[in-house]
Amino acid sequence: MITPTSPIESAPSDGLPGPEQIAELRKEIDWLDAEIVRLIKRRTEVSKLIGRVRLANGGPRLVLNRENDVLARYRDLGKEGQQIAMAMLSLGRGPLGRERDR
Repeated sequence: MITPTSPIESAPSDGLPGPEQIAELRKEIDWLDAEIVRLIKRRTEVSKLIGRVRLANGGPRLVLNRENDVLARYRDLGKEGQQIAMAMLSLGRGPLGRERDR
């Protein structure tokens, strides 16, 4: 995967990029945000497809051990990571308790 060169890679010896590099850092954030959104959209598509296949084959709507695995992957990010994981789960399956065939 090609990524933009980070200004941090060429930081001075004190470890901080100079103020003139803020614009480049912001460009990198914009690029990262676009990638994150792209990946979340793809993850949502795949998750919904899995759910449709599972339901079509008589499986459960919700697989708790799978959801716990997702929550565990985001645990390193702290409380906010858990919120991100819950948002990902919600995007993929929709809110719990809604009608099945809406």
